[in-house]
Amino acid sequence: MAAKEQWRSGLGFVMAAAGSAVGLGNLWGFAYRASQGGGGAFLILYLLIVLVVCLPVLVAEMVLGRSTGQSPLMAPVKAAGPRWQPMGWLFVLAACGILAFYAVLMGWTGATLVQTVSHGLPSTMADAETFFAGLSGGRSALLGQLFSLVVTGIVVSAGVRGGIERLSRWGLPLLFVLLIGLALWAAGLDGAAEGYRTFLLRWDGAQLTNLTTVRNAFTQAFFSIGTGIGCILAYSAYLDRRAHLPREAVAIVGMDTAVGVLAGMVTFPIVMSFGLQDVISSSTLGTIFIALPTGLASLGSVGVLVALLFFGLAMIAALTSAVSLLEVPVACLMDCWGWSRARAVWISTGLIFIAGLPAATSMDVLGWMDSVFGGLMLILGGLLLALLLGWVLPSRFEQDLSASGTPSLLRRLLLVMLRWIAPPVVAVGLVISVVDLATG
Repeated sequence: MAAKEQWRSGLGFVMAAAGSAVGLGNLWGFAYRASQGGGGAFLILYLLIVLVVCLPVLVAEMVLGRSTGQSPLMAPVKAAGPRWQPMGWLFVLAACGILAFYAVLMGWTGATLVQTVSHGLPSTMADAETFFAGLSGGRSALLGQLFSLVVTGIVVSAGVRGGIERLSRWGLPLLFVLLIGLALWAAGLDGAAEGYRTFLLRWDGAQLTNLTTVRNAFTQAFFSIGTGIGCILAYSAYLDRRAHLPREAVAIVGMDTAVGVLAGMVTFPIVMSFGLQDVISSSTLGTIFIALPTGLASLGSVGVLVALLFFGLAMIAALTSAVSLLEVPVACLMDCWGWSRARAVWISTGLIFIAGLPAATSMDVLGWMDSVFGGLMLILGGLLLALLLGWVLPSRFEQDLSASGTPSLLRRLLLVMLRWIAPPVVAVGLVISVVDLATG
């Protein structure tokens, strides 16, 4: 069974879980949604959702995984009986659906990195648009998608310690080093102060009640941290009883939020310095793959180096997230059918590649998959976790935390948040998201 494997240490789990949370959604999804949502207003909504909702739900997901020692498919069944089997299937469907389109974005990122190395940056916006048009459709998109999934499969097939933990131990520190270096460089650009003021520090109170901004804040929080997909649940099944889950949850959330803010401190100065305000407000993909390379090209060799570092750290972030998504179906196949890890990895990889073909050939399909799998399903998964551990199995929640030494006051506080705050807030967020998508 998958639960026979264990992390080498608690730090290994935290790094892997933080690597799962830190992904492409932090590097450009955060910047794009913040620019659309009034800057400071979006940031406040995002932080409130993270602290009040995502943090206790993340602890609940970790408790469910560690206390059952089962895969995301079987953990709800072992904990609460067969009536909760649909929750397990939701985890599997969400993780596979996200990875299906996520691999396409990874392919685009890798292709842009290779293009920068081999041919440099596009000198005009028209050249960049031509490159992206070829990148986002046809054979190159399929090859990028396939390559991304194969690399992800190689890491996951090496196991929890030899693959996932090893990648996270070197990948996450390297990502932070690159991101901090880029943020320091961007702070010296002519438009840095204006970029911080226009996007991060701008205030538009009307955005606090804007349905799209609220939906984006929920989507960013759940997608970025990875709550409700089953990835953290799968990782927690390999965790020993001594780990202090609330402390590790805070570390995961803190690192994830830090990456999002640092990414904004890179993106916003570049946007203002090169006059890309209109582009970032209309299209996140256009900003990253068209406007950003074109703007950096004006800096000559320095711009090429910055582009290499940016897309390099984007690939690291994407890979650490992708391996956690693939681990969900792999753990389920190992748990339920007794398959070897290698067999589970490559069959899952093949099926996810097929499921992602529509996203690789259609931007509209990719956007739809992002909204449904990367938005609605995550929020629904978070709601079910809050109900299961907060109302159906509160004793399991308290007993697991008590056994690892969590103070009683903190246990009670987390349980109150899980029972009385998270469910209504997440339910409202889910309804707003459905209404906004339907009307939009």
